[in-house]
Amino acid sequence: MPVGRLARYALFAALISISILTYLREQEAPTQTTRPAPVPGIDRGAQQSTAKADKELLPAGSGFDIYVLALSWSPSYCAAEGAKANRQQCNSGRPYGFVVHGLWPQFEQGYPQDCDTAQPRDVPYSLARQLSDIMPSTGLVTYEWRKHGACSGLGQQDYFSVMRQAMNRVSIPSAYRQPDLRPEINPLALEQAFVSQMPACRRTG
Repeated sequence: MPVGRLARYALFAALISISILTYLREQEAPTQTTRPAPVPGIDRGAQQSTAKADKELLPAGSGFDIYVLALSWSPSYCAAEGAKANRQQCNSGRPYGFVVHGLWPQFEQGYPQDCDTAQPRDVPYSLARQLSDIMPSTGLVTYEWRKHGACSGLGQQDYFSVMRQAMNRVSIPSAYRQPDLRPEINPLALEQAFVSQMPACRRTG
């Protein structure tokens, strides 16, 4: 199989595999706030410490059932897209491993998208850049906000705060913590590594 096809497949599989390891908030009330239980083994440096983040009450949002945090393996994306890859992510001089692809409000069956909202459609550059450590493409930040974030019932600041909190709670398996690994990865091994690392995550597929 050509490297390009393999890299694309690995990226797709990584996205699907990590998507089924759900950071979920089962909604009990539209205005409910939630304090997630601490998860040990967080390996990613964040702008806010985990201890501080765990103490924060974040708005849950409304109009959906669960959140799905979708991650992608950056080396696969950069290798597959080559010169077409996002420069902020692939040519910044900073290597990335797993990055956030999106935080998706979901129904038990299906999902809302492109919802009407009184919030601005564009994400301010200053806010998008605050996410650069976990979501390095400002274009993707705006795209995900329009397609998914607008359906969360939250303002932009709150939606991206929930996204960061979700990422803070993901424990990356040791074999995938170094972003300079070759882009080709085994999707099944990747999935099993995450299930073993975070046994509390339930599989949905």
